[in-house]
Amino acid sequence: METEFVYWRHPTPVGIKVEEVSGMEEKSGKLWREMAMQIYCENGIDGFREIGHFANGAPFLFGETSRISLTHTCHLLAVATLPKTPEADLSRFSRRTALGIDAEKLDRTQVIKVRDKFLSDKEKGFINEDDLESNIIAWTAKEALYKAAMTPGLDFCNNITIEKLPVIDRMMNLPGAPEPVIGKAVLSIPEYDSPIDMQLYCYESEGCCVTIAFSPKCAKFGRKRS
Repeated sequence: METEFVYWRHPTPVGIKVEEVSGMEEKSGKLWREMAMQIYCENGIDGFREIGHFANGAPFLFGETSRISLTHTCHLLAVATLPKTPEADLSRFSRRTALGIDAEKLDRTQVIKVRDKFLSDKEKGFINEDDLESNIIAWTAKEALYKAAMTPGLDFCNNITIEKLPVIDRMMNLPGAPEPVIGKAVLSIPEYDSPIDMQLYCYESEGCCVTIAFSPKCAKFGRKRS
């Protein structure tokens, strides 16, 4: 008997809502992604929603003014969402809507083999090569930051800098859970004269590290659970 898809919508401690689709392990590849996307689109609060993409590749929802970012790996699809910002141009970067999400399996050792391509010498100084989890966090952080920047062609080592790694939140929203350890990063985008401060939050889901990159000045939801 096939395992059904599981849809889950939840807030994060940092004020960003995430919707996840998992399950149906019997399916894989493009078919799984298309089916998971369908499940996500069918679970819109106000009815069916449709995903489109701007010229820079960033996703958006037709008829909506909320920034979204999405990621998928193996059998997990996750979509992060900010509150509605009708005053902002979602087709380009702004601190008001800066958001990116990325996920990776926590046992993917291949990340260690390519760390020279996404970590600067300074970052290697505090991200130990023997610490797989830290490298996975760093990899997802860089990918999430790249998505948040909405600027194709940024160099992972020179334009995207991690200053402090977050710690994986394994007790998200549980009663008595401690405050999550938030990471810090900086984006260097050519059209901006000064570096842009970013924050990083990550949690574990379905054996994956899910990392969200966001601006301290972006729109956020309140802490009230939905």
